[in-house]
Amino acid sequence: MKEKHIYPIFDKTLQRLDRERLLNQRSKVVWFTGLSGSGKSTLALALERELHGRGYLCYLLDGDNIRSGINSNLGFTEADRVENIRRIAEVCKLFVDCGVVTLASFVSPTNDIRKLASDIVGAENFVEVFVSTPLEVCEQRDVKGLYKKARAGEVKDFTGISSPFEQPQSPALTIDTSKFSLEECTQQLLEVLLPMVGENS
Repeated sequence: MKEKHIYPIFDKTLQRLDRERLLNQRSKVVWFTGLSGSGKSTLALALERELHGRGYLCYLLDGDNIRSGINSNLGFTEADRVENIRRIAEVCKLFVDCGVVTLASFVSPTNDIRKLASDIVGAENFVEVFVSTPLEVCEQRDVKGLYKKARAGEVKDFTGISSPFEQPQSPALTIDTSKFSLEECTQQLLEVLLPMVGENS
């Protein structure tokens, strides 16, 4: 229920276009989705460095970072997972309005939860990247030791083991990090993203 004493001033502030002109770029949210260990964070970090080197202002939002701060009060129930993504999407929306290219790296395992994020951010601003690295490869990497714990029953509702992952229906880009080097994957990302944000290098 909307409080009667809240009066947003969005129409009085500087607009997104003003900030984009200042930065000489167009803001987007690049939403990396995929299993744990698929390479989402690694790709996002590499893309962040490439964009920064080309003169773009960007910011990376990563699952563990967010859960240690703004979402530290949330657990892993279905309701908390939805709220986690809702808050992240609202933060992304603010960054987009600020003219910043925002990189978001989150498992976000269902089409419904990713649609929620897209609806909040705005579909025209939402660039979905499916990191499609196969489960067996992710499990071999087991960067955080989570798959081992999930197999042992120590971690409940773990995506890919005891909880499903739904493949995106129409991502802007699909990348399997087991088939390409980090440099090749990053180049694929740049080829898709640079025309969207406006090449200013």
